[in-house]
Amino acid sequence: MKAVMLGLALGLVMSCGKKEEIEDRKPATPVSKQELPTPKARKPGTILWEFTTKAEVLSSPAVGPNGAVYVGSNDSKVYALDGATGAKKWEFETGELLVWSSPAIGPDGTVYVGSGDTKVYALDGKTGTKIWEFETGDAVLSSPAIGPDGTVYVGSNDSKVYALDGKSGIKKWEFETKNQVRSSPAIGPNGTVYVGSNDKKLYALAGKTGAKKWEVETGDAVHSSPAIGSDGTVYVGSWDKKVYAINPIGTQKWEVETGWAVHSSAAIGSDGTVYIGSYDKKLYALDKESGAKKWEFKTGDTVLSSPAIGSDGTVYVGSNDSTVYALDGKNGSKKWELKLESRVEDSSPVINFDGMLYIGSKGGKVYAIRTDSKGPAKSPWPMRGQNPQHTGRAPKKE
Repeated sequence: MKAVMLGLALGLVMSCGKKEEIEDRKPATPVSKQELPTPKARKPGTILWEFTTKAEVLSSPAVGPNGAVYVGSNDSKVYALDGATGAKKWEFETGELLVWSSPAIGPDGTVYVGSGDTKVYALDGKTGTKIWEFETGDAVLSSPAIGPDGTVYVGSNDSKVYALDGKSGIKKWEFETKNQVRSSPAIGPNGTVYVGSNDKKLYALAGKTGAKKWEVETGDAVHSSPAIGSDGTVYVGSWDKKVYAINPIGTQKWEVETGWAVHSSAAIGSDGTVYIGSYDKKLYALDKESGAKKWEFKTGDTVLSSPAIGSDGTVYVGSNDSTVYALDGKNGSKKWELKLESRVEDSSPVINFDGMLYIGSKGGKVYAIRTDSKGPAKSPWPMRGQNPQHTGRAPKKE
């Protein structure tokens, strides 16, 4: 009997030992290793994965039709990442300079992006293979916009705005301003291209010819990229500390002064509220008709990042205080905040149609963050670049 009991005890110990050994053999699964989160970790504001590049990420991620995340880094590369896991699909190396430009994704999955090496690239979204390149006269920090006919519009530090054939990269036209064009073009429902310049002006150009329709002068450089409301109003910030609302014919609707330069680009809520950040460390919510301030939210540092709005009205924005904030769009109250390892400068959040939020940081990382939103807001301009593909094009009026 003692022998039987001893055998059972030994078997139990051995069984436990094997179980522990099996458990010990299981690989560690930190978020950075691209494992999907456990149910416990699925609360809003949780990092689901992170991917590390070799330099600052000032580029804003874009999401392709296949769910892949595309982003540039100052390590001179463009990356394609699996949206669900963060695993690298491919990388493409431009010249030995930064990729500040944010990718735009065509309907066929082609990735268009500018680089500090003076070029605009078209890449195969599945493989990263270069389809074509177009050389400008200086660094391309502006992000491309894609017209309904596939034309790619982009600015350059050579002071010009270019229209390129999306299939071949052949130049259709160019328009010269009087200073660097860091602002990214936005395309109106009728094909008009709106873009700012460091010559202090906002321009409206005919999409097919590049002919100037009108210009509006602000008090300083316009780095901000235009956002277009449902009635065609164009909203843009300037380094003169102001946010401008311009009618489609080029007349000023209103202007609002913040406490410092406005580098951030506006996003528009489903009710038309205009959200925009400022160097004064604040995010503002402004009335679309009058510019009257609805609320302001102060972060711990400058807000260069542009906000994105979720389907539930939540406003997401990054700050140089190394934090991503989720705010109630109606009153500006904080829902949650997520402290990152480093600052969020130019990189702006993108919300995919599944509610996943992606953003880059000065520490060289790209993050996937869980939200409660079910996708972007149903609004005329819910994020930088208008949509997750960052085509920069307003929807046509029905």
